[in-house]
Amino acid sequence: MKKILLLFITAALSTTIYAQQKTSAPFQDEINAFKVKDAAAMPAKDGILFIGSSSLRKWTDLEKVYAKYYAINRGFGGSKLLNAIYYADDIIFPYQPRQIFIYSGENDIAEGASAEITADRFKILFGLIRKKMPEVPIEFISIKPSPSRAQFMPEFLHANALIKIFLAKQSKTDFINVYSNMLNANGKPMPDIFLEDNLHMNQKGYDIWIKAIAPFLVK
Repeated sequence: MKKILLLFITAALSTTIYAQQKTSAPFQDEINAFKVKDAAAMPAKDGILFIGSSSLRKWTDLEKVYAKYYAINRGFGGSKLLNAIYYADDIIFPYQPRQIFIYSGENDIAEGASAEITADRFKILFGLIRKKMPEVPIEFISIKPSPSRAQFMPEFLHANALIKIFLAKQSKTDFINVYSNMLNANGKPMPDIFLEDNLHMNQKGYDIWIKAIAPFLVK
């Protein structure tokens, strides 16, 4: 009896600690805002889901661009792959999408993760999705080059290559290369496709993405 009581108390404490961590976790306010939005009008099932960082969050007309696909934009903050893993139960599985597009990894590297670690984080996220959604196509939008992060470009390229190799061995996946399409003839990021911060894209930048993504959309 004492053992059962001890197990119950331990489980209760673990649940409480997890809830406290979840409440105070990075980007929780943005995740909560998604939940409020969903409570008011849950997106239709079988749409296409975009998850990732601020390059998606700042793509403000994404859902209009892909309206006929019932697109759902769940890009948040300056998030990393670690954050997408942490919030998978909140930003992926409730929507029951027919296809998932991921843009993440850039911030992981910018904050000190190596290309290998970044690729490993992607594999973890991929595994979480595959476990619950084995038939859903998963599309990875390559880490982009940005003028403000030029020093990380070799690591971005390396991470892209590792993820591309991994996806080539998986079913129902694609690696969408936007990286090379965002470079000028000198191999540097095109300056006119970015906002003043030289990190996030303007409409010209998103037009490049739209063209690159188009062949991979599941109708």
